[in-house]
Amino acid sequence: MNKISIIVPCYNEEEVLTSFYQETLSAVTSIPDVSYEFLFIDDGSKDHTLEILKLLCYKDQNCRYFSFSRNFGKEAAMYAGLKHASGDYCVIMDADLQHPPKLLAPMYQALTQEGYDCCAGKRMGREGDGALRSFLSRGFYSVIQKLTHMNMSDGAGDFRMMNRTMVNAILQIQEYNRYTKGIFSFVGFHTKWLEFENVERAAGKTKWNLKSLFSYAFDGILSFSTAPLKLPGILGTILFVIACFLGLSALAQPLLFHQNADSVTLILGVVIFLSSLQMLMIFILGEYLSKDYLENKKRPIYIIREQN
Repeated sequence: MNKISIIVPCYNEEEVLTSFYQETLSAVTSIPDVSYEFLFIDDGSKDHTLEILKLLCYKDQNCRYFSFSRNFGKEAAMYAGLKHASGDYCVIMDADLQHPPKLLAPMYQALTQEGYDCCAGKRMGREGDGALRSFLSRGFYSVIQKLTHMNMSDGAGDFRMMNRTMVNAILQIQEYNRYTKGIFSFVGFHTKWLEFENVERAAGKTKWNLKSLFSYAFDGILSFSTAPLKLPGILGTILFVIACFLGLSALAQPLLFHQNADSVTLILGVVIFLSSLQMLMIFILGEYLSKDYLENKKRPIYIIREQN
C-alpha cells in the first residue's frame, strides 16, 4: 500500500485549517489502497494556528505538526515538510483551499499509472487578485523565463504531487536562499500539468503583499540567473558610445555653430548619470555577494521549537 504525505505550510491560518483538513481528508481517503499522513508546518504563527493543529493531531494519529521557533518563510516550511515526510508520494498544498483537494486523485493516477514523476496544478486566471498584482506577476514570470531559460510559467505554483525519487533530488539542494519554483524546474523529471480555476481564499487574508512579492521575485532571479551580472558590461559599452558622442558634439559645436557649449551643465549631468549607474551596479553585485555570504554561513534553513 502506497503512502501519500500531504505537506501544509501554515502561517496564521486559524480560520481555514479545519475546513481544509476535512475536505482534504475526504479527498485522500477516496483514493483506493493508499494510506496518508498530514504534515502541518507552523511557520511561527501568531494566532491560534498551533492550538488547532494540536487538536487535529490529537484526533487523527496520521497528523503531525512541526512548529518553528519564528517565521522562517514558506520556502523553509516546504523544505521541512519534504524532509520529514515518510510517504512514497509527497504533495504540497496551501491551507487556504485555493489548491483544490479534488485534484489529489488524478495526480496520484498520473504518477502511478501514467509514468510521470510529478503532477502539478497550473492555475488558470487570477480571480481574487488585484489588477496590479496580476500584471506584475505575469511580467515577472515572462522575465524570469528569459533570464533563466527554465520552465517557470505563470500559474505554475507549489501545488504538486511528487514521487520519492524527485523528492530526494530536491532534498539534495540544501541552499539557504530557496526558490522552490526554480528548484522544481532545475531538478527536472517528467511532469504532467493539471489546470484548475483560481478561487479566492476560503477564509482569512493573504500573507503576500506587494513588498513580499517583490522580494520573492528578486530572490528568484538572483537564485537562478547570472544575467544581471552582465549589465555592467552592456551599460559600459552604451555609456562609452554616449561619452564619445558627447565629446565629439562638444568639440564640434564651436566649429559648426560658432557658440560656446554649456560645459558645466553637460559635465554635471554626465557625472550624476554615471554615478547613479555605478551605484546600481554596486547594488546588484552586493546582492549576489550577500547571497553567497549567507550560503557560506551554513545556517539552518529552519529551527523547530516543538513537534508531536
